[in-house]
Amino acid sequence: MAKYKVNDEGVALARKLIDDSKVDTETNWSDAAPSTDEENAKIDQEGYRGYGKWHLAIDTEASEETKSRYGFPYGDFSKVNRAALIHAKQRASQNDHDDVVEAAGRLLEHLDSTTS
Repeated sequence: MAKYKVNDEGVALARKLIDDSKVDTETNWSDAAPSTDEENAKIDQEGYRGYGKWHLAIDTEASEETKSRYGFPYGDFSKVNRAALIHAKQRASQNDHDDVVEAAGRLLEHLDSTTS
């Protein structure tokens, strides 16, 4: 099993995007999730670190220059997707990644407080 730690850069970017109202509260995550081609384009543009900022967690056991290093995506490279945060929180909970559950939960609460 992957050993995840919270990706502070990803959480900070998500919070900033929420503060800037760059959120999607309508689209299902299955429809909004970036395709493999979009992921690869992001890596080509910004490297793995830029790609990683769109994820809530880092797999500390995975190689740094791989997609598998990053887990629990929260957006489509332009906006935070509410359904992605819910999905990340649920998946992290199912796999006992408590710190990721907490981070996703805080972001979800923040998003909901800014959009209600």
